[in-house]
Amino acid sequence: MKVPTAILTLIIGIIITLASLWVSQNNGLMPIAAAAEATEIDRLFAAMMAIATGLFLLVQGALIYSLFAFRRQANDETDAIPVHGNVSLEIVWTAVPAMLVLWLGIYSFDVYQSIDSVGTMGSNHMAHQHGQPTEMQMVTAQTDGSRAQVPGNSLWQRKPKPGAASADVDPLVIKVEGLQYAWLFTYPDTGIIAGELHLPNNRPVTLDINARDVIHAFWVPEFRLKQDAVPGQETHLNFQPSREGTYSVICAELCGAYHGAMKTRAIVHSEADYQAWVDSQVVASQESRTLAMKPLNPIPPSPLQAQAIAHHLPINLEPLGAPGRHETLASVADRQEH
Repeated sequence: MKVPTAILTLIIGIIITLASLWVSQNNGLMPIAAAAEATEIDRLFAAMMAIATGLFLLVQGALIYSLFAFRRQANDETDAIPVHGNVSLEIVWTAVPAMLVLWLGIYSFDVYQSIDSVGTMGSNHMAHQHGQPTEMQMVTAQTDGSRAQVPGNSLWQRKPKPGAASADVDPLVIKVEGLQYAWLFTYPDTGIIAGELHLPNNRPVTLDINARDVIHAFWVPEFRLKQDAVPGQETHLNFQPSREGTYSVICAELCGAYHGAMKTRAIVHSEADYQAWVDSQVVASQESRTLAMKPLNPIPPSPLQAQAIAHHLPINLEPLGAPGRHETLASVADRQEH
């Protein structure tokens, strides 16, 4: 019994669709998600993976079928049937990819808007501005759906991400500087400067990113976010950590001979552990400043220097081993006689 072509096509379509959906959800290509924004990025990736898998199975399946269905038969020396084209088929295989690309473009833009990654370059970024805004800033903020105006001195706050502890939590602002070949993180609220990025879990974070020398790119795969670090141009990145742990910070822009070694860590703490880290860094910084301001204990003169001082002889009083010219008591006396 021959299966009708329409039913066979429907069965093949269902099999390809189910296989594509399974691969999109079980490909294991993405690392763990450690930020609230990662969920939206993963959904976009899953959609792209499903479409790519479906097209791959469709095209490769048609090729394999053609190899067997249209192969030359034994003892067949005739020419193949001339085919001059199929307008309907050409319209289908042009229109369908075009619609898919258009849909993916719109979906991608919507995702990037939802994670507040659009328009974050330049001086108009207001994720952490304080004080009375200008009229132009108020207009910009009111037309930006990613921020809301609230009373008080802290007028600009991002909308809370899923899992946020409170909608009134101000974002933690951190200045990020890339240089060959390291990352420096400055916390303006406390004055802490660190070589690793320490973050509290479930709190919005704003990174103000710049570069000292060449173009770098700040990238944490588990956050699904990447932003260029440009010399002379401050860029910004907004996100909210959602999973405690230690993650790699990678430079994703070729920046020189040791680009591959430009790595550090992003450590997401619980709120208590993050506060403990801040306190330890503040104490260490205060101790360093105190030690730097404390005068060094004077080194007592040697017996020879003490004798020279008693006789009012001009002798170098620098300690032994220090740079400079050293004279013995005999050489000083001999020089004065002449």
